[in-house]
Amino acid sequence: MSLQVEKLEKNMAKLTIEVSAEDLEKAIEKVYQKQKKQISIPGFRKGKVPRMMVEKMYGKEVFYEDAANDLIPDAYDKAVDECEEDIVSSPKIEVTQIEGGKPFIFTATVALKPDVKLGEYKGVKIEKIDREVTEEDVMAEINRERDNNARNITVEDRPVKDGDMTVIDFEGFVDGVAFDGGKGENYPLTIGSGAFIPGFEEQLVGAEIGKEVEVKVTFPEDYQAEELQGKEAVFKCTVQEIKEKELPELDDEFASEISEFDTLEEYKEDVKKNLTEKKEKDARATRENEAVEAAVKASEMEIPEAMLETQQRQMVDEFAQRITMQGMSMEQYMQFTGATYEKLIEQVKPQAEERIKSRLVLEAIAKAENIVVTEEDYDEEMKTMAEVYQMEIDKVKELMGEREKKNIMQDLAVRKAAEFVAEHAVEE
Repeated sequence: MSLQVEKLEKNMAKLTIEVSAEDLEKAIEKVYQKQKKQISIPGFRKGKVPRMMVEKMYGKEVFYEDAANDLIPDAYDKAVDECEEDIVSSPKIEVTQIEGGKPFIFTATVALKPDVKLGEYKGVKIEKIDREVTEEDVMAEINRERDNNARNITVEDRPVKDGDMTVIDFEGFVDGVAFDGGKGENYPLTIGSGAFIPGFEEQLVGAEIGKEVEVKVTFPEDYQAEELQGKEAVFKCTVQEIKEKELPELDDEFASEISEFDTLEEYKEDVKKNLTEKKEKDARATRENEAVEAAVKASEMEIPEAMLETQQRQMVDEFAQRITMQGMSMEQYMQFTGATYEKLIEQVKPQAEERIKSRLVLEAIAKAENIVVTEEDYDEEMKTMAEVYQMEIDKVKELMGEREKKNIMQDLAVRKAAEFVAEHAVEE
């Protein structure tokens, strides 16, 4: 294999990759051997047709496309390893020569990592971060715990009030005609949750069990069902059930039931301690994010469009993986939300650009500050990964090739650079 690199404008490059005629012949033969069982030509038993006869009947190029698809991935990977440029996008492949007895030649147009002109990154100014835990913070946390341990009490002697958990029957009408999807029975609805159209839940306050009430609303202009956008509607609703929360008393008994402490004061002290630790952790993350953001704004770089598109696709793929882990396919998600792949790609564009800029700036800072990642740092990261995946650390290391190790070392350098910027930031 041979490689030629041509620099293009806007941090792009064209790799011209040449694979020997011998390797092309091997790939064509491999494709023929794989496909011959399905080939049928009169006068020959199925699976026994000589390659020469197949090529004579269908043309010599009959196996070219599959042979190219077999050769390109490995040849491209070798070219990337050989290339001294830092490639940061998926390749745009174009075959320029494929013919028996001649070398196989294709090009890969790729984005190269852009240069970064660093601005101020040491001593960047950020807003002062609040780390104080107040009595109100402590009580808010305790009241959330009370809410989690509340009992739901059935109510029969009063109308609906804000915060009640209700069960309702409803049917919606536009211009006096019922519309599809506007009917529900025994539907659970917490008043004030914002689960329904704006203005709907408030009109149920004061409704009595078993008595029909009319709720008048206007569908939002951006409502998911186009035929209802901006339309006025009347819902006939009947409350079937009302429940309210009964909070536990705030006393020593409550503290002993939900914690390891015997008294309310001990429990409150523990809540304050945990909140203080959390707030400090959040403050460190905020400090780092704001410091890095300031360093990025002070820097200059030209991001190749291909690099941005690659990052966008990667982010959508990551989202698809998360959706799948939650038990829903991307097809189902798109059907329910009306989203498309193209819309998702465009939606993540700002975050993709921000992620790229942050990475490039932090890599440049790591280089400028001679930030070193040691083998000890790498071993510690392997230990963490082993714990996460519940594997032996030696097994994790075995699974890491040189390219994976290089990427992890780069990630650790970026992490150290972010910590460096945060450490030198000044809160005002």
